[in-house]
Amino acid sequence: MKIIPNSQTPPTRKGAILGVILITAVVAAAALFGVVALLISIYERKQEAKNPFFRVVELTDETEDPAIWGKNFPFQYDAYQRTVDMVRTRFGGSEAMPRTPTQADPRSVVSESRLEEDPRLVTMWAGYAFSKDFREERGHAYMLEDQIYTERQQVAKQPGTCIHCHASVYVPYKKLGGGDLIKGFEIMNQMPYEEAKAKVTHPVACIDCHDPQTMELRVTRPGFLEGIKALKASQGIPDYDPNTMATRQEMRSFVCGQCHVEYYFKGTEKRLTYPWFKGLKADEILAYYDETGFKDWTHAESGAEALKAQHPEFEMWNQGIHARSGVACADCHMPYMREGAHKVSDHHVRSPLLNINRACQTCHKFPESELKERVELIQERTFQMRNIAMDALMDLIGEIKASKESGATDDHLAEARACQRRAQFLLDFVEAENSTGFHAPQEAARILTLSLDHSRRGQMALRKSS
Repeated sequence: MKIIPNSQTPPTRKGAILGVILITAVVAAAALFGVVALLISIYERKQEAKNPFFRVVELTDETEDPAIWGKNFPFQYDAYQRTVDMVRTRFGGSEAMPRTPTQADPRSVVSESRLEEDPRLVTMWAGYAFSKDFREERGHAYMLEDQIYTERQQVAKQPGTCIHCHASVYVPYKKLGGGDLIKGFEIMNQMPYEEAKAKVTHPVACIDCHDPQTMELRVTRPGFLEGIKALKASQGIPDYDPNTMATRQEMRSFVCGQCHVEYYFKGTEKRLTYPWFKGLKADEILAYYDETGFKDWTHAESGAEALKAQHPEFEMWNQGIHARSGVACADCHMPYMREGAHKVSDHHVRSPLLNINRACQTCHKFPESELKERVELIQERTFQMRNIAMDALMDLIGEIKASKESGATDDHLAEARACQRRAQFLLDFVEAENSTGFHAPQEAARILTLSLDHSRRGQMALRKSS
């Protein structure tokens, strides 16, 4: 047997060692390349993050067209354009309903008629324009178009005040007021609607919520500026200005609250006013209306001085768990998303139920199906209570109408009519609020219970006076 000295290594062992060295070198090189690539990527992302947008065009305080803003903010503009989508959830949204265009109304698609879905609404609003046309809500893209062509315009002479929440009004107001926003607001309020609509071009646009130089959120709607000032004054905070005193998180709700609110037209000048002088709750607003003697119209069947609630999402959200937890409207309806290194707010404003992953699961670590079921259960129960309150209101209106036709005097009907006014407004407050109770389930239940109580008290009043 040939003995190999210890100082020598067999050729096969040398090859194995060289192979290990080579593999190690390759792995090390790959790791180094990966680390370098990662560092480069991090550096590039940091550089991108330093420039949240590319200034392709210069934006000024008169740049009204969102398409121009879109050159600097393509991600946001692309999402903004998708508000044309028509998708129905179980208790909201809309499906596209085809219609034959006419010279008076060129729309080839509309949303479903709520009056056909629930004819009781026609009775509730008898004698008011909403009894002629009321449809499911659509996205922001349609907010101006649907107001211009609603049949309500044909049965009532609406003032220019209506434009406040249905168009991009910041630039038109300033032009009308010679640079003074509030003065322009006051001028347009008093215009006939046909004249006012000629002053506007776009639905809500970038300039209505953002400063064109800093991109900071801002409130531009005079109605909200005056309304929140009155509300804060009632809480002991004088001269409140959201643009200088609100936090950024508050502003992410305030910019939505500019329009998603209850309001009325005050005085002969038709000044758009948010009735927050006593608070934001439905019965606090009702108390203010009762104190001032305001009415929207006289009910055609009962003779009651009636009120029409608008779309009080801001008021109702303020009573709910999300508001108490510091969650803003934009957190759920415009959740953040990633586009490369950019963290942008999704401007495809829509129901969170159509975007559960980013709208809900950021905070709630449960399956999408479970979260959807939770929401729909709240809405189903609210809708059931709404129907009970609606039936009670129908009973009251029917009995007042019958008593009136039987010769009952206004004095005999006064208390019942007052009960109808209150029951109807409280019910309508929940009906007009587009979350079907989800924004504040317990508050919605409380309001509907009060509505039911007023309806039954009205019936009792009729029995006492007979």
